[in-house]
Amino acid sequence: MNLPQLLRPDWPALPGVIAGMSSRAGGVSVGPFASLNLGGAVGDDAAAVAENCARFAAALGARPVWLQQVHGSRVVRLHGGAADAALPPADAAWSSHPGVACGVLVADCLPVLMALRDGSAVAAAHAGWRGLAAGVLEATVQALCAGTGAAPRDIVAWLGPCIGPRQFEVGADVLAAFGQAPAAPDVALFVSRLRSDGSPRWLAHLPRLARQRLQDAGVELVSEAGACTVEDASSFFSFRRDGITGRHAAAIWRG
Repeated sequence: MNLPQLLRPDWPALPGVIAGMSSRAGGVSVGPFASLNLGGAVGDDAAAVAENCARFAAALGARPVWLQQVHGSRVVRLHGGAADAALPPADAAWSSHPGVACGVLVADCLPVLMALRDGSAVAAAHAGWRGLAAGVLEATVQALCAGTGAAPRDIVAWLGPCIGPRQFEVGADVLAAFGQAPAAPDVALFVSRLRSDGSPRWLAHLPRLARQRLQDAGVELVSEAGACTVEDASSFFSFRRDGITGRHAAAIWRG
């Protein structure tokens, strides 16, 4: 099955690697979840979510393994089969087994897909600011390398659509989590602004923060979708924009 607006990473051809991210188009959900909501715990009709997940799996070519996402840095290895049915809380997964799809659900947080250049292993990470600051991407790179013997330079990464730098307003707690001083933050990552009441806020650049983390970890090839989930309501769900809304999925597997 083909889905409208199914996004594909713009990385070089990787042998046997299949990856994609859903938009909100092509499903059967209605109301605030219209139409391809893949989140089963957001208040949508369970039968509609099941149909949407089946459509996404058919378009991807495999049924993703979903994680119990908690905005942390834990990474699990997926082997396939019943053992993966009761996964512990985690925000990233990797696998070297053909046919096992690593998946994450997002609605403003940053989905990050990774693969080895030779196609022998893949990974997916859920990177909101908390998980990013906690080191979820570095942990995923480390897990891939430790599990396969690869080096970080052997990994390619793709940053999917997320809340963009014109919309991601944060407070001093977020700056502190990334080691930034509110009085003099890195302006490439945090741009100062004042609210109407004069209170200080900052606009955070989530993709740049992720890119910096990946490159510091030794990943040399990082591409990104460049789309903002908040600004494009016709294509993307956004929790910050809508509150009650659906979830996208980004997934990757070895064919």
